[in-house]
Amino acid sequence: MGELLALTSALCFGTTHFLSGLVSRRHHGVTVAACAQTGGTAVSLVPVLLTHAAPAPPSALAWGALSGVGTGVGVACLYWAMNTGPMSVVVPVSDITAVGIPVAAGIALLGDRPSPVALTGMALALPALWLISRADVRADSGSRRTGPLAIALVAGLGLAVHFFALGRVPGDGGWWPVVVSRVVSVAVILALLPAAGATMRLPRRAAVTAAGAGALGTLATVLYLLATRQELLSVAVVLSALYPAVPVLLALTVLRERITRAQAAGLLGAGVALGLIALG
Repeated sequence: MGELLALTSALCFGTTHFLSGLVSRRHHGVTVAACAQTGGTAVSLVPVLLTHAAPAPPSALAWGALSGVGTGVGVACLYWAMNTGPMSVVVPVSDITAVGIPVAAGIALLGDRPSPVALTGMALALPALWLISRADVRADSGSRRTGPLAIALVAGLGLAVHFFALGRVPGDGGWWPVVVSRVVSVAVILALLPAAGATMRLPRRAAVTAAGAGALGTLATVLYLLATRQELLSVAVVLSALYPAVPVLLALTVLRERITRAQAAGLLGAGVALGLIALG
């Protein structure tokens, strides 16, 4: 059951990032992130109200707040990178980073013991990431497209914090940590708006799409939280992090994005790496 929850979470995450990525192609990504997380915050209150949830322990709220910091940085930087970088490259770069750090933390801090197959996948992830990023830099050396890769890596670090922190919320923490996570993420993104040169202005149609994507993202977070309560953190993280398959495939087929042979090899390697880690 835990695997199914994590995979469903991945489908929701992937759809969220594709929809938000579409809006980010025409509007500033940090603005899109702010709108999306605001919509997600509203939805996060639904399970609390339906279950009449009791106050969560302080430790659970603290982990939720840390998750919110990671989410705010991760989502803002991911959608910002999509402003100028191709979705089919930016998303996998951030994902490999987001997966590798929580898995390593699970091994080093939580005593998780992945199999040799999973460790092989982790080792394969590094050259895959190099191929994806190296190909992009060579294709547009000295252009503004080299910037999105750096921002995507920062996004991956933020999402890694999100995955790890949310996975540490205790089983009796209820749903309040999710609400705290969303509220903190909005605060973080709002703080990033001036530094990114963005504003809160967004056309109504774009705002509705972003808010809907954020609501779907909250559903993905809830499913991920349920998955971590039934699986090892490292397994839940990796299965949930298969989400790039959705925006990458849609970017290549619907948006007709073009990638180099090296990038294709890197994307294939990233997919194999994630699959091996999941099998482990």
